[in-house]
Formats: sequence, C-alpha cells, structure tokens
Amino acid sequence: MPDDHAAPTSRSNAAIAVRGLTKRYGGTTAVAGLHLDIGVGETLALLGPNGAGKTTTVECCTGYRVPDEGSVRVLGLDPRRDRARLTPRVGVMLQEGGVYPHAYPDEVLRLFAAYYRDPLPPEALLEQVGLQGARRTRFRDLSGGQQQRLNLALALIGRPELLYLDEPTTGLDVAARRRTWELIAGLREDGVTIVLTTHLLHEAEALADRVAIIDRGRLIAAGSPDELTAQERPSLRFEARTGLDTGALAAALRVEVRECEPGVYEVDAENHPDLLVALTSWMADRDVRIEQLRAGRSSLEEVFLRLTEDAAGQEPAGRRPPTVRDAGAVA
Repeated sequence: MPDDHAAPTSRSNAAIAVRGLTKRYGGTTAVAGLHLDIGVGETLALLGPNGAGKTTTVECCTGYRVPDEGSVRVLGLDPRRDRARLTPRVGVMLQEGGVYPHAYPDEVLRLFAAYYRDPLPPEALLEQVGLQGARRTRFRDLSGGQQQRLNLALALIGRPELLYLDEPTTGLDVAARRRTWELIAGLREDGVTIVLTTHLLHEAEALADRVAIIDRGRLIAAGSPDELTAQERPSLRFEARTGLDTGALAAALRVEVRECEPGVYEVDAENHPDLLVALTSWMADRDVRIEQLRAGRSSLEEVFLRLTEDAAGQEPAGRRPPTVRDAGAVA
C-alpha cells in the first residue's frame, strides 16, 4: 500500500501527473495532498466513498477547478492554462450532460462532430453505443440508460487520447452494460487513457488495469485489482440460516468463525479440502443447508469496504463542495 504523504517518482509516460493536490472549500478539505500518476494507455479506476474527493480530483484534472496547492499535468499540459490545447484531445462523460431536451441524438452528435478536426462518423457511433433505433427521439424522451449512452457517444466523438468516464453504466440494463464494457475494452486496446469513476466494484475489477482508492481526500491504496485482493488473507464465506452456533462450529473447525451479517458467515482460514469436508459434515449433522459457498481471496469490494472502514472517522466529514454538475456545466 502506498504512502499518500510521500510523492512518488514521476513516470515518464504519465498521461496525468498529480503532485500534492490540495483543494479546500471553506473549512472543508476535499483533497489533501494527493499524489497520483496515470500512465499513457492505462485504464485507472478512481474509487472512494461519497465525499472522498473523487469528483474534485477529476475537476482539477479537467481544469474546472484550480488547486489551492500542488500541481496537475495532463498530457504534459496545465489543464487550466492550456485548456484550449487540451480540449480537442480529451473526452469527458458526465452522468448528467447539458444536452438540449428537444434535440435528437443524431443532430447533437453532428453538432459536436463539427467542433473537431477528425471526428468519428456520427452514424457509426450511434450504432456503436446502441442508439441507432433512437436517433430521432428527442433527448427528453430517451430513457435514462439511453441518455447515458448518448453522453458516452459525445465523449467519444472527437477521438480522445484521454477519456474521463463518470459512472458510465449507471441506469443501463445488463445487455447495454455489457456493450459499454466491450466498447471501453476496445478503447483500452486502442491505447486510450481512461479514468473511470464508478460505484460498481465488479465493473472496476473487470475494466481497470489499476485501481486507486481515495478517502477523505487521500490516497489509501493503489495497485492492480489482483495486487489489491492478493494482499488480503484468503477466507471461506458461506450463507445459511441465521443464528448458527459459531462457537461450536469454530471448535469443530479449530479456526475462528463469525457471522459478519445475518446469515452470512466467514471462516478465517484458507480453503483447504479438509476444512471444507469438516464444514459440510458439521452442517449435514445439523441438517443445515449451505445456500452459497465461496472460497478464496477477498473480492475488490471486500478490500474496498475494509480499507474505507479503517479510514472512516479519522477526520470529520464536512459540507459537500459544489461540483461541475451543480454549475450545470459540461467539462
């Protein structure tokens, strides 16, 4: 786990280099001395609980916010001072965009295409995001998932080198989510640098080369999903009826057993075959059905919850700062 107070060695191929980023809103420190590198062509999932500083960090990287301390370089440029040079190279997808409610998806994409020297073909992009059937449906009449897909298309129209995706699959059904994942994977293969913020931990695990977890404005962990989950002690978790005698089960297995939530039990040991035999035998003797059994290392979600719970309570939570969405602007 990295030390968020020590500046990392700068990576020569960093698409984004954040050094000592600090941003305050009155008496609230939203980001507190953050150091972070994102490599060219890397997909990084920026994770954290609500109020952790994710949005403020991204807003400083897009030039919407000015850091109070520290520096941010994006594709070697200052995102505020060099905004005009960066804008054609960067795509930003927000959960809520500034699309005129009476506009049609095809005309919005044609309008945005006119802003770029070498845009993607709007019709092909509509098909790519699954909106060809809704090309002449007004934005206000699109479903939430369709509006989300149009916001993604608008972020992609200029062939960006760097792409910010804010909760890209919120409101999508299973098929649309899978299509979006495949699209993001294709961009990754094409060498596009992607910064992904999401509350879906399995999405981060599936898409990201590397994960950065921040809380209270500080980096508390970073690494690939495999690296982060490998640091956790392997365990066995199962679901059964509530109120099992965990003391008796622990004595039989000779390891600690706890009911971490109603009907969900965790055995603090590696999943050795003898342990599984002993567990299932104990349950069979008591005619208790195991509803679900999972053995192995922790998921990214479990690692995330443990890390953020450990960090919770260290500093008081302050007032939520205004965001780009509050201003009604599109970065």
